[in-house]
Amino acid sequence: MKRHISTSCWVCFMLVGVMILAVAAISLPTALANDRDRDEIGFQLYDRDAVVFGRTFADWDAAWNQWSYSIPVAQHPLFDHGDCSVGQSGPVWFLGGKFCANGATCSFTVVRSCSVPSGKTIFFPIADGEDSALEENVFEHPGDVSYQQIGYMRSYLSSNVSATGLFCQIDGKPVKNISKRLGVQSTAFEFTIPDDNLLKAVYPPPNNFEAGSYFPAVDEGYYIMLAPLSPGNHTLHFGAPWLDITYNLVVAR
Repeated sequence: MKRHISTSCWVCFMLVGVMILAVAAISLPTALANDRDRDEIGFQLYDRDAVVFGRTFADWDAAWNQWSYSIPVAQHPLFDHGDCSVGQSGPVWFLGGKFCANGATCSFTVVRSCSVPSGKTIFFPIADGEDSALEENVFEHPGDVSYQQIGYMRSYLSSNVSATGLFCQIDGKPVKNISKRLGVQSTAFEFTIPDDNLLKAVYPPPNNFEAGSYFPAVDEGYYIMLAPLSPGNHTLHFGAPWLDITYNLVVAR
């Protein structure tokens, strides 16, 4: 059972998902004006070809997963065990959906409150799927290295991650052309998990996902990168047929 993250139902198919890659401000965003959605919605989205703070969308996809992997379940905001500020650093703030526990096929409606510092770019998957050599070796296909290859994992995700039924609204205004504009495939990445890790939580027992650093893993999904919102209250609403997520955001003044 492969996990799905971003709307975070790992391979429910999911959602919405580090050896935390420090997302330090290497440089200012380098996207051109036409890389952003500037129509009547009143907010700015980076397109997937944009380079933001020196990183491509593929890099940010990997960084999002590294962030999610690194957080103990007992504090994890995508299990609703911790505040949205857990594990955040740098100019980009990560949000997400919700994880299913113990291999369950799940459906969620979740409402969260989240305080975001001013000036933060927001990055999150509407829906995504992830796979790693660790999962293949421990649970999916133990001992068969052919399933632990990057090519196989990418092929699996491409066949199973769908844009059907995905939606996102920001302050009630819909994001358009999600399937055409926002699909992204991560770079292959290393991740670090603690002992109280999300793999133990999302896979049914018995499983033996030991703390440590692992490579490779890959992700594919539909990601939003939202330029900093104006100070004040905002509503972020997104999801898929199995998941409905609302963030009531307060951006610091």
